Amino acid sequence: MILAVAGGKGGVGKSTVALNLGAELDAVVVDADLGMADLAARRGPDLHDVLAGRADPVEAVREDAPVALLPCGRTLAGARAGDVTRLVDAVAAVADAYGAVVVDCPAGMAADAGMGLLAADAAVLVAAPQAFALPDAIRTRALARELDAGLAAVALNRTAGDPPTERLRRALGAPIVAIPDDDRVRRAQRQGCPVSTVAADSEPAASFRELAAEVEGSLSA
Repeated sequence: MILAVAGGKGGVGKSTVALNLGAELDAVVVDADLGMADLAARRGPDLHDVLAGRADPVEAVREDAPVALLPCGRTLAGARAGDVTRLVDAVAAVADAYGAVVVDCPAGMAADAGMGLLAADAAVLVAAPQAFALPDAIRTRALARELDAGLAAVALNRTAGDPPTERLRRALGAPIVAIPDDDRVRRAQRQGCPVSTVAADSEPAASFRELAAEVEGSLSA
């Protein structure tokens, strides 16, 4: 199973959703945001090295963290040196070795975002709860469909009050899971771990479990 986590805008919390889904699905998270990597890792080979042909993708996976991770380098030179078209094969190799992969795609509609979706069996779209975010979400859904990555679910991130889940479900044609705006999620992210490790009984942890269940249900249908 290869799941892409995508979003039209930066700053909506894709990396947070990817990390927490990785924990719930027992998957390796691939940080495929080649220019703005957000998932921390220690020294060693990374996705930049893999895409430049300097490292094997499976050997670059780090297992010394709460969620197994194939990190991405953080230098512009590293991003430029790699061949983004190698991403599909790299992700497939990790999936063959580990069984499940969550790809944290870059924001927007550029080629590197498309490669993450091209590698995937299905996608989770991360969107902000504000009305102005809907057009970007619709464009990203269209790209996922064009690349045969079916939309498994939508994570409506950092919600408060009564989020417009039903309206978005009708607009996007997929299950909507609201992830509450909660400081425990940010605290867990700063520690590089999923919220379930610091607040297993919290509302956001339950939301990520619900999101993972929607993904599994979509893939088994």
